Amino acid sequence: MPFTDRSVIITGAGKGIGRATAILLAERGARVTAISRTQSDLDSLDARAIVADLSDPAAARDAMAQAGTCDFLVNCAGTNVLEGLLDLTDAGYDTVMDINLRSALICAQEFARARIAAGGGGAIVNVTSIAGHRGFPDHVAYAASKAGLEGATRVMARELGPHGIRAVAIAPTVTLTELAAAAWSAPAKRDPMMARHPMGRFAEAEDVARAIALLLSDDAGLITGAVLPLDGGFLAV
Repeated sequence: MPFTDRSVIITGAGKGIGRATAILLAERGARVTAISRTQSDLDSLDARAIVADLSDPAAARDAMAQAGTCDFLVNCAGTNVLEGLLDLTDAGYDTVMDINLRSALICAQEFARARIAAGGGGAIVNVTSIAGHRGFPDHVAYAASKAGLEGATRVMARELGPHGIRAVAIAPTVTLTELAAAAWSAPAKRDPMMARHPMGRFAEAEDVARAIALLLSDDAGLITGAVLPLDGGFLAV
């Protein structure tokens, strides 16, 4: 689907899935507002750039105010601290939750308020993870943040549906980004995980971007409150 004359806000647009999504939607004609913590990551994008640390609630609200009213929101900002339950730290928990969950809720809230003021309509895609569906060692806060965002997505769908706003989540498998490399580069972890993928590969950021575009498109007009696993069959095994 072309996105000519459509506008989209993408958080975490400087790297990985967010960057791939910004590139793809711009190529399809969308007016992209890209939010990231680092200006240099945004310089090469065909997008309006907003630099913000979304872990700061005030900064997140200010960034959304700068972005203004758009048709779509993709909550893609994310981080991880590799800690299990027994070694979980307050700092690690806060780092993950501030970005993965709280900032997504703030951005969705501000987006929805603006859409409702403009007459409604639009769509939110929250990027979650299969880590919210299966237990992976050293991902305790990350799993909680992603499962929490999926629960919040269902609430968004229920509350925003009467305003014509859809909310969906996409749960990718291991996606070959810088963040995933830190968690899955060791063969002892990577190879058993790969063996559980019937399609025989992990995801590329572009795979996720194309699925996000589908969920934003008019072809997905009745899809809301759903979580789409993009996992190469992992959850079927």
